[in-house]
Amino acid sequence: MAQLGFYYDMTICTSCKVCQIACSDKNDLEVGTLFRKVHNFEGGKFPKPWAYNLSMACNHCAEPKCTKNCPTGALYKREKDGIVMFDEEKCIGCKLCTWSCPYGAPKYIESKGKSGKCNFCVDLIDAGEQPACVDACQMRALEFGDIEELRKKYGNTADIKGLPESGITHPSITITPNKEAMK
Repeated sequence: MAQLGFYYDMTICTSCKVCQIACSDKNDLEVGTLFRKVHNFEGGKFPKPWAYNLSMACNHCAEPKCTKNCPTGALYKREKDGIVMFDEEKCIGCKLCTWSCPYGAPKYIESKGKSGKCNFCVDLIDAGEQPACVDACQMRALEFGDIEELRKKYGNTADIKGLPESGITHPSITITPNKEAMK
């Protein structure tokens, strides 16, 4: 089975948040609910301040905690490409997925009384298109594809400041890090 994943280049991301907006629009999310979020980190002091951005969504992990802890099977991995899928009909709103994911990917949607999460824009992928966030990125800081191919092309960095240890879930992401983000 191929495992789809994301590549993210921190060195060219401008924090424009167009990926975040495209995701919210595509998923018709209510204000305050984000399946993809751009985080901003800053530090240092004069004369050497630093800042970097981190665009994150569900990492469609090889060993997702959300699927293991979902009591109803509402969260599961799709066999053909490893996408972590969500079946809203099976969700009972217990929030175990939101507490289980070290990346905070599943979100509890108060108005529905259920959770929701990035599904990698599976409808677009199945139609031969790119996920909305990838297509919207003006800087081309996001890419998607077979994670092994992306790792061959860009390296295997998934451990940076601001993210949990990758060994917990083996996320399907690889990152070109900003030098300040290196652990």
